Amino acid sequence: MRSSVPPVHPAGLPFISAGLAVAAVGKATRSRTLRRAGLLAAGACAGFFRHPPRVPPTRPGVVVAPADGVVCVIDTAVPPPELALADVPLPRISIFLSLLDAHVQRAPVGGEVIAVQHRPGRFGSADLAAASADNERNSLVIRTPDGAQVIAVQIAGLLARRIVCDARVGDKLAIGDTYGLIRFGSRLDTYLPAGARTMVSVGQRALAGETVLAELP
Repeated sequence: MRSSVPPVHPAGLPFISAGLAVAAVGKATRSRTLRRAGLLAAGACAGFFRHPPRVPPTRPGVVVAPADGVVCVIDTAVPPPELALADVPLPRISIFLSLLDAHVQRAPVGGEVIAVQHRPGRFGSADLAAASADNERNSLVIRTPDGAQVIAVQIAGLLARRIVCDARVGDKLAIGDTYGLIRFGSRLDTYLPAGARTMVSVGQRALAGETVLAELP
């Protein structure tokens, strides 16, 4: 049952409960329309906030996708300035999440969280190139036991108005661990160490916690 109906992220429970409450009111008032609308809303929220189990790769030195979605950009860029890192362009892989994708985020590598920074911004379409610079975002830096640093940036989109990040500085994450969520359409940028070898291509679909984005140098 759990393999066909995945569990739901806790952040989605209030939305599902609201839909079920509307359905209950519809049943009590004998309003078939209201009952159906409530059930449809609850079902849609359960699908959006689904938290499917994933099995990360076991081979060392890989970076996995932090989110489900389509690889939309592979380039080099300077990491977000609020992280106060060196002003040096790094390999970057961006993943666009549609409304139909699972929106939980997973650690791209295992290691220690050494920085978490939130920056307010716009809510433009997340599939535009300007989204990385202009939209609201939350940046997470993870240092692997070998000393490599990987940055995962949650970027809000046109409909995404809430970024959830449960990770804190000092936390130890295993590769593929769930650490956050963005509500209703968004983008994830992953910045890799210089010399990392990209293993995906633009247009490819990625599964959070399973698809290998790159190999560390």
